[in-house]
Amino acid sequence: MKDQFPVNESEYTDADFQKVRQIAREQAGIHLPATKKALVYSRVSRRVRELNQSSFQAYLNFVTTAAGQNEMQNLICALTTNVTSFFRERNHFDHLESVVIPQMATKVRAGKRGRLWSAACSTGQEPWSIAMSVMTAFPDAASHDFRILATDINANVIAQATEGTYNAEEIEGIPPARKSQFMEPAGNGDYRFDGPIRRLPAFRVLNLNASWPIQGSFSAIFCRNVVIYFDDATREHLWQRLADKLEPDGFLYVGHSERVSCASQCGLIQVAPTIYRKDQ
Repeated sequence: MKDQFPVNESEYTDADFQKVRQIAREQAGIHLPATKKALVYSRVSRRVRELNQSSFQAYLNFVTTAAGQNEMQNLICALTTNVTSFFRERNHFDHLESVVIPQMATKVRAGKRGRLWSAACSTGQEPWSIAMSVMTAFPDAASHDFRILATDINANVIAQATEGTYNAEEIEGIPPARKSQFMEPAGNGDYRFDGPIRRLPAFRVLNLNASWPIQGSFSAIFCRNVVIYFDDATREHLWQRLADKLEPDGFLYVGHSERVSCASQCGLIQVAPTIYRKDQ
């Protein structure tokens, strides 16, 4: 009997890889070097099989049609790694709680707005961690004009992040006191964020390399472990756009393996290995 899923490595051609590279670049600004050819096969072949497509070529032809737009998001998601956890890179949250939020609280209590941005928020652990930091350092934040914008290119992870429900393994990084304060059991061993904290995050689908329908500026932006997928020109363009969205003395948090090489040109001053402040 013929295999229901005939796709195999011998049917994955260089033309297929070049097509994936083109799609990734055009749709999300992702740069895939030639060394990623095997990685692309391992990740995309799962999508080819799940959709029961006859070949890589047939699958790639499908995602570029109007009917394949939802699958296009799945393809982009397959090409990136949604590795995240609560309070990942704890020094960022310590800085947020000790430096940024107290300053924001003073401003917000005086009647001004307070905004933070979690760019590329994945399944939500980052913006919910930010929200817990906000509620810890500024307990009445939800009663004021204080919001956390949380965006990602993938609608599926945005839906999961919006739900705010996680299993016991996923919440291991949350201190017990904060878990008790901000979460409630959701059945089957899961926990869900509940109470005033749910008023803080606003989850939206956004491509960082497309236009941004965003009003106003931010006191801090988290953009971590994202630019590793971009080439140098795309990376520097994004840093500049993010810097432009920061308030004077606002902070940009980047991933532990990332560096804003154009910091001075972007008006940013490095204050710690992965923390930058916008110069006035």
